[in-house]
Amino acid sequence: MCDYSLHAVASRPAQVGETLITTTFRGTSTRGFASESDPTVAVCMLPGTELAFADNVRYDNRWIWTRTVNFRVGKFNTIDTHVPDRHHDAIEFPDGSHVLVTLLCEGQRVTVLQLPVTHPASTPAHSAEAATTTRRLPVG
Repeated sequence: MCDYSLHAVASRPAQVGETLITTTFRGTSTRGFASESDPTVAVCMLPGTELAFADNVRYDNRWIWTRTVNFRVGKFNTIDTHVPDRHHDAIEFPDGSHVLVTLLCEGQRVTVLQLPVTHPASTPAHSAEAATTTRRLPVG
């Protein structure tokens, strides 16, 4: 997902293994993730995407002070989705705390470790079972 305020910005889905940077997108006051090679395109993530930051995560606190979270790993998630016209994209840390993506300091490097499963995987037992119970009807 990309936050509501990035709908006018070109976007693409995240890919496992790629390294991204935190950036402010031109024409918006919203921060998000982008590729260093193309910082104008927002890289969107599904909730559950696992991330590794190059350093402890830094974020703006009340637009004046910068704070640091003593974690370098987190999971992309959304918060307060019931509140319209508000930023929802956040990074959730192992202790359960979270920081809105739009508050992340610019220039931080983050690697996409794993994407969430979006559909149940079929198991070989189910596939074999389905094959044996399938009946073929005569044609013609």
